[in-house]
Amino acid sequence: MKKEIHPEYREVVFQDISSDFSFLTRSSVKTQETITWEDGNEYPLVKIEVSSRSHPFFTGKQRVVQSGGQVDRFRKRFGMTRGSTSA
Repeated sequence: MKKEIHPEYREVVFQDISSDFSFLTRSSVKTQETITWEDGNEYPLVKIEVSSRSHPFFTGKQRVVQSGGQVDRFRKRFGMTRGSTSA
């Protein structure tokens, strides 16, 4: 590998803020925050919103999005009726 062209690859803690779940892995992501891990060492910290602990696919808790009325509101707003098309 060429020297000084690759980002620093180091151990980083990722923390899921919605489920208070953290894991230690290696990454080149840049961060300003640090955290003391279970082993007593200090590592860079990256806060994330979704991980395997909070994602509906992995938890089995699907959120249903209410979008049925959105299509009707769009058609009403722009004067379209079902079956009509504008050319």
